[in-house]
Amino acid sequence: MLRLLVPFVALIAIVAASVATDRPLPRADLVMYNGNDVNTLDPQRMTWMPDLRVARALFEGLVRNDVHTAGFDITPGVAESWTVSDDRLTYTFTLDPDARWSNGEPVTADHFVHAWRRAMLPDMGSKYFDFLMLIDGARDFYDWRQTQLDALAEGNAEHADGLALWDATLLAFDETVGVRATDDRTLVVRLERPVPHFLDLCAFPTFFPVYPPLLSQYERPDPESGRLERRTGWTKPGVLVCNGAFTVQRWRFKRDMRLAKNPHYREADLVAIDSIDIPSIGDPNAAILAYQTGAVDFMAEVTASYRGDMLTDKWRFYEEHADEVARLRALGLDQFTIDALLPDDPRKNIHAVPAFGTYFYNFNCRPTLNDGRANPFHDARVRRAFAMVIDKRAVVDEVRRVGDAVAFSLIPPNSIGGYEAPTGLRCLSDATTEAERDALIGEARALLAQAGYTDPANDFPLTVELLFNKDSGHDLIAQVIAKNWEKHLGVKTRLAQKELKIFREDLRTKNFITTRAGWYGDYGDPTTFLDLNRTGNGNNDRGYSGERYDELLDLAQGESDPGARMDLLMEAERVLVEEELPLVPIFHYATVYMFDPDELTGLTTHPRTKQQLMLIDVLGDGKGPDTLRPMEASRSGLESLGHAPTVTNGGGS
Repeated sequence: MLRLLVPFVALIAIVAASVATDRPLPRADLVMYNGNDVNTLDPQRMTWMPDLRVARALFEGLVRNDVHTAGFDITPGVAESWTVSDDRLTYTFTLDPDARWSNGEPVTADHFVHAWRRAMLPDMGSKYFDFLMLIDGARDFYDWRQTQLDALAEGNAEHADGLALWDATLLAFDETVGVRATDDRTLVVRLERPVPHFLDLCAFPTFFPVYPPLLSQYERPDPESGRLERRTGWTKPGVLVCNGAFTVQRWRFKRDMRLAKNPHYREADLVAIDSIDIPSIGDPNAAILAYQTGAVDFMAEVTASYRGDMLTDKWRFYEEHADEVARLRALGLDQFTIDALLPDDPRKNIHAVPAFGTYFYNFNCRPTLNDGRANPFHDARVRRAFAMVIDKRAVVDEVRRVGDAVAFSLIPPNSIGGYEAPTGLRCLSDATTEAERDALIGEARALLAQAGYTDPANDFPLTVELLFNKDSGHDLIAQVIAKNWEKHLGVKTRLAQKELKIFREDLRTKNFITTRAGWYGDYGDPTTFLDLNRTGNGNNDRGYSGERYDELLDLAQGESDPGARMDLLMEAERVLVEEELPLVPIFHYATVYMFDPDELTGLTTHPRTKQQLMLIDVLGDGKGPDTLRPMEASRSGLESLGHAPTVTNGGGS
């Protein structure tokens, strides 16, 4: 009888657990629309912007960027201090003794070693593994591991099985790679060459620590293949152990995510809000409606097609009050503060600020496509011809209408000190007369003829497919580009719109001819954009390999003179955007947010767009001090106006 009751008892327990986890929670202190759904909470495997935003709330690296300074200054994170050797190769980090995991256990130097080794494994498939290749011995370790895995798969291994290979891998890492935990609080890192932006990289999620006792339950080497087998259960609510300002209280696929304040966070007293809800809202129009009805407080991305109309209303108001706006800007106030101080602004809750990012179109550069057909875009002349006839200004002015800048370079101009972006390839956006347009179209057709396509309308071997995902206006941009190619080159063009998950998989497997893409810089150096096109880079979705381009990047790596290094990088980008064209820049992003500047503080206008959720405060909620550390110019400007600095939002230029 007891045996018969067991299944029913188990069923009742499952139903009870389901009901408990589905029970409504009180409204969070902050409700944030994060754009697309989070793809992963694994810091070593994430690459998409929504994932990275949440990662910075859940985890903390050795250092942080101060998002409220113009220079995006490096400040202590888990490391309370650090020293750099005279040759700029060895970094010694001393960890904060108060740094704790969400289970109360201390964060140790060995936890960073474990995470970094994990990201260096080729079987991990980290998109940003190249960041770790700057560490002495990391490239040798990566190559050795890949060679051993291949040998084991082919039956030529020097190790008896996958478990023996894993033991050898741990030993090889310790003997080869320049990362050491000399004690619980000391991490020593030796680089293979000086890297000016290394500390900036340490603030990036790939370098965040993970908790080894938890990971060991979900990641084990396969006895046969030797590859690290991964199960994702360690990132689930109630299981994930993290060291940031928040933990994951709930995560329901395609529904929502709830973050709760981490009581063990080392600076928990500085976190003003106790909870954050991140609802899943697939439709950008529905997201704006949710904001307008009060269901959402902060939109980290505004992508609805009519946002241009909203911003046009805002800019019209600014034009009508140009003198007052100019006076506030002269005081050094940022955009969010100005919005708060213009009470009659009908669109004060929508904000567009320049971003450290570029929207572009990829060309598949491999000799053949996935289906075995010869790929005409393997020829740089074909890529240049297609790039020349794109009317980028029509995309910016007629489709986007949010203040984006037409892009002729991959790196946004004037975004990095000491770096001057190249002029870029001339295209229809440069033409001011019909004669100039006709000349550019003629040049593009001549390039196709040189590549063997004397009459593109009849001789071009492919119907060019433009791959893009739904929403965010990608379809409208694709329509403009397709029209340009058909009208000016006579090439048949087909639009291929796919769901985001399928789009990402096609991008990963290079199952495309051309595709939309975008990139936001991860750190303040030209290589954050230029390394995307290096041969073998994990983010080189184009399959591009340029001998001259790689050579210039290699020379820049070995150049100790800062000015000469920048010259080499500038020449590398010139080769990229004027000669080789594995991608064609379309526009430099403006980031569009929605929030009430009278209600939320702590958000930054800095173009690096790394909003720190732990710094956000909700004014008047009775929970936080309703204070914020603004930039000095904003502070003095508000004081001169008779306002307390507590209503500013801070931020860099």
